Amino acid sequence: MLQIGDVIVSFDVLTKEFSCDLSSCHGACCVEGDAGAPVTPDEVAQIEELLPVIWDALDPEARRVIEQAGVSCLDPEGETVTQIVNGKDCVFTCHGEDGSCYCAIEKAYREGRCSFMKPVSCHLYPIRVRKLGGYWGLNYDRWDVCRAAVLKGQREHIPVYKYLEGPLVRRFGRDWFDELELTVSEMKKQNII
Repeated sequence: MLQIGDVIVSFDVLTKEFSCDLSSCHGACCVEGDAGAPVTPDEVAQIEELLPVIWDALDPEARRVIEQAGVSCLDPEGETVTQIVNGKDCVFTCHGEDGSCYCAIEKAYREGRCSFMKPVSCHLYPIRVRKLGGYWGLNYDRWDVCRAAVLKGQREHIPVYKYLEGPLVRRFGRDWFDELELTVSEMKKQNII
């Protein structure tokens, strides 16, 4: 493990390779699993504000879930997460013409219809962030639906932290990421990783 400021980073985040391959997985991470994406109270408020912008892109069943239970709930571990439909699909999933799943929030952001990209936990995936006392822990989450992303990352030689530079900067800041990169470079020179 490596510590940069109040963030503890698993070596897997530094050494494992990953690059999303939407053409292979078709967005399975948005429709598989037993809980929604972790969200902060601020993110819940932002999502609630932009509901009118994305409402028509949502599946009718997702709209019913949101109308009845809101955009978020507590998962079995007590963490606030986005609601899901039919025990698996994120309520913000929409489908493209190619059959792939997309985030309705991110789609609206990319089209310039809102200023909120998507929950930072989604943006950071496959990194999972956990509070560890006074620290944040970053771990690489392995999931079989991401096998194509692992293979693509290996072909392109992209470590998880480099693939997720933008989301890591969004969450922890440019200075933090620059220090991480410098530290990783030094660790490689010393054959630590």
